[in-house]
Amino acid sequence: MKTSHLLIASAVAAAIGLPGTVLAQAKAETEKCYGIVKAGQNDCQTATSSCSGTSKRDSQKDAWISVPKGTCAKIVGASLTAPK
Repeated sequence: MKTSHLLIASAVAAAIGLPGTVLAQAKAETEKCYGIVKAGQNDCQTATSSCSGTSKRDSQKDAWISVPKGTCAKIVGASLTAPK
């Protein structure tokens, strides 16, 4: 009986730990891509907007979205760095 409890506890612990690992892995495989966001679709605050979803115009240079690594360099008008 104790072996079955140990097996169940191990399975539950593994299931609980898995989503955090997947999320951390997914986050590590993205990059910020500036200058390609539609108005109101940015992921986070900018120099002129207070939080996500508040960019004022399409292709706002300081607004960014997360994209898979390597994607931003393939998009016309996109930049991996924020404007100064």
